[in-house]
Amino acid sequence: MSAYDFVLVGAGIAGASLAAELGEGGARVLLLEAEDRPGYHATGRSAAFWEECYGGPELVPLTLASGDYLRDNGFLTRRGALYIGREVDGRALDGFMERFADTGATIERLGAGQVQAMVPGLRENWTGAVWEPACADIDVAGLHAHYLARAARAGVDLVCRARLASAVRSDGTWTLTCEDGRTYEARTLVNAAGAWADGVAQMAGAKPLGIQPLRRTVVQLRTDPAPQSDQPLVLDISGGFYFKPEAGRLWLSPHDEEPSAACDAAPEELAVAEAIDRLQKVVDWTIKAVERRWAGLRSFAPDRLPIYGYDPRVEGFAWFAGQGGYGIQTSPAAARLAAQLLLGLPRDQITQGLDASLYDPARFG
Repeated sequence: MSAYDFVLVGAGIAGASLAAELGEGGARVLLLEAEDRPGYHATGRSAAFWEECYGGPELVPLTLASGDYLRDNGFLTRRGALYIGREVDGRALDGFMERFADTGATIERLGAGQVQAMVPGLRENWTGAVWEPACADIDVAGLHAHYLARAARAGVDLVCRARLASAVRSDGTWTLTCEDGRTYEARTLVNAAGAWADGVAQMAGAKPLGIQPLRRTVVQLRTDPAPQSDQPLVLDISGGFYFKPEAGRLWLSPHDEEPSAACDAAPEELAVAEAIDRLQKVVDWTIKAVERRWAGLRSFAPDRLPIYGYDPRVEGFAWFAGQGGYGIQTSPAAARLAAQLLLGLPRDQITQGLDASLYDPARFG
């Protein structure tokens, strides 16, 4: 069999979206997934929302550039987001407004009366907020399946239970061997392995870029009163929690970022307890039961910006990694931009306003 043009390692939202774009660009693509099914780790455990300011000002262009695609294809349900604070957090709220003032994000400063009306049961010491009306829930499973279907229609081959064991390049071609002995050839190896990205880089002889997996915990609570379906996503301006309604229940996170090895992440009881303790200081609801708890890994480069493009030192090796918790909400623009970089194509309507140098692997020197 002749070599593939691209072999992508990892079939979560990153690998699936990029495979679809590369396949539709005319490339012959193979998508390798270590688990029994795609999206088992970070993608399958996300409580994702499309939130314009999430990830900082440098990520806003990617998020905004992805919005129309997500809306037009029915993956967003409008919710709105409130970054809430107490009186001592006034400077933080004002600083948030200043930080995102010129990014194109739609934000508004609210006072105590407005905040209390939007979140019934909110304790009186939460006196201010930044309102982001465009925030929306993302149908993560639907979006991931959409990209896998696009990839399949474009002729992309998907192989599961194919954990990479070695990657050797000779005469312009990678020989990729999986743990079960299966072997594939490719002209370009693309690292879309999420928490495992630095390990894949080392296997290929590339310099690891310091991508650190961080554990994030989410719990599902049954509360009295039950949260109203139209209540906004509520986030602590100081980064101590966030919560939102989901099918009559409350999804709550302590916004934890515990460094972890690349693994099948599990929730820690301390993180669950911290989440509940923080919630009780925010609202006067009664917690009737903890119904579910889970954890996922969000993987960041040292500067917390994603990494897209060819490695500056290892020929035929490319990165599509380090996307933290915003890889789902930015996937349409990110995958389109990365495919254009890898295929040498010009920018289009989605990517024309993006500065690819912000995400270049060469920025790490």
